[in-house]
Amino acid sequence: MSKSQQVKTPFWRDDRILPIIFQVVFVVIVVLFFGFLINNAINGLSRLGINFGFNFLRRTASFNISESLISYDASDIYGRAIIVGMLNTLRIAIIGVILATILGVLVGIGRLSKNWLVRKLSGMYIEIFRNTPLLVQIFIWYFAVILPLPQVQESFAIGNFYFNNRGIAIPWFLSNDGTLIWLVLFIVGLAGAFFTWRFQLNQQVKKGKRTFPFIWALAALLTSWLLAFLVTQSGPFNISIPELGNFNFSGGLRVSAEFLAILTGLVIYTATFIAEIVRAGIQSVNKGQTEAAQAIGLKSSTMMRLVILPQAIRIIIPPITSQYLNLTKNSSLAIAVGYQELVAVGNTTINQSGHAVEVFLIIICVYLALNLTTSLFMNIFNRKTQLVER
Repeated sequence: MSKSQQVKTPFWRDDRILPIIFQVVFVVIVVLFFGFLINNAINGLSRLGINFGFNFLRRTASFNISESLISYDASDIYGRAIIVGMLNTLRIAIIGVILATILGVLVGIGRLSKNWLVRKLSGMYIEIFRNTPLLVQIFIWYFAVILPLPQVQESFAIGNFYFNNRGIAIPWFLSNDGTLIWLVLFIVGLAGAFFTWRFQLNQQVKKGKRTFPFIWALAALLTSWLLAFLVTQSGPFNISIPELGNFNFSGGLRVSAEFLAILTGLVIYTATFIAEIVRAGIQSVNKGQTEAAQAIGLKSSTMMRLVILPQAIRIIIPPITSQYLNLTKNSSLAIAVGYQELVAVGNTTINQSGHAVEVFLIIICVYLALNLTTSLFMNIFNRKTQLVER
């Protein structure tokens, strides 16, 4: 072996080692930087006579929260109050994402409609609501649309749906003795319908004959419902109708004006961006796909459902994920109309306890967890819809 081959490359010139060293150094610098900031904050709080820690979460909150998905009153601790605020944020985020997706997809498809009126109305909706500030829209929905509605005693009614300046009261579902059995059999029916649909679809592809997979799947689901009815001898739930009392409605589901305003604003605003993403995704599909679908005689609705959207969704998912994250973060604007979600509850907690740093850390961690969870599920869905390359 020659002398030149025996000489080893110094580690500071080794391309395999240098990137690792740089990354380690970068991580150390970041940790030291944040350590400095945290230490500086703790020292500053100590000079003000405030001890850093989360023990305050065990103290009595002493403030009420108007809407709560779990039991809560002013005698509960700060920790429970923050959980209530987190659940209220989660309520807005989940319902908002579902409604914004439905509305955005419909408007996005409407933008490409052959009907002139539908196409223009969809375009006007997008241009108006996308180009005005979200907070202004929320204020308009709350102060100009909902609050001017009649008083509770003079509620505007459409059937059993009542609208007033406190929100809306609508019929809702109440569980009964057979609800759990219905739920279990419904889940079993959904699984059976899915596997039946896949089996019949595979048979249709193999034999080249229509096997009506959707009808078979629907039959499997209806069978589970029939079995649930025979076992329970009742429906899956009871219907509660709102009834006007002396001061407010009882029964049914009451949605507050504050929740209605923030939800409406977020859904209508976010749906405009989703609509444009859907439109761009549909237009990105090769025109030959549309021509091929038309050549075999598919209807426009069938062509959109079976040919265009399945291909467009691969392009739609990544940008639409960002809109879901934005909707979740924008839910913090609910504080402007008095809906007590996480940020509003956090501000009240800060004003009473003085632990601003701890509360803001909790808020950051909650929003980070919600968005990372959303990103995780959307990335999994994205991988499922990607083309598999050989």
